[in-house]
Amino acid sequence: MSPARTPAIIEPAEPVTATLEGLRILLVDDEDDAREAMTVLLRQAGADVIAVPSAPLALEALAKEKLDVLLSDIAMPGEDGYALIAKVRSLPAAEGGRIAAAALTAYATAEDRARVLRAGYQGHFAKPVEPGQLVSAVAALAERAAAGPRS
Repeated sequence: MSPARTPAIIEPAEPVTATLEGLRILLVDDEDDAREAMTVLLRQAGADVIAVPSAPLALEALAKEKLDVLLSDIAMPGEDGYALIAKVRSLPAAEGGRIAAAALTAYATAEDRARVLRAGYQGHFAKPVEPGQLVSAVAALAERAAAGPRS
């Protein structure tokens, strides 16, 4: 199966118990079905979700909205997730340059994970994801980001 056609979510092993209440999440995925499934999952966990199909639209949303977490696919036409995070990280902190960010991708090898982290994402979620694990990990990512850098 090619990375672009991997299902976004698998059936949950356990009920989703973590909450994303109060978080504003920017979700970027060019695949309509994946974007819709992830939006439903994140909203059910309490998040306010802005879902867009491309990196340019993600940058527009980031410029207009105060957001807490960026979840982005990597393999997208035009600008991919690596180009997106490079542009995001070049922004001043006040404009979203330090947003908590994770890649949500079918590229799931250890090398893929390392590349994602080197690029500027703080997390890597391999598709298909287990809903409870994703929600818990996104909550932890947002919590670490809110705590700020350690001294």
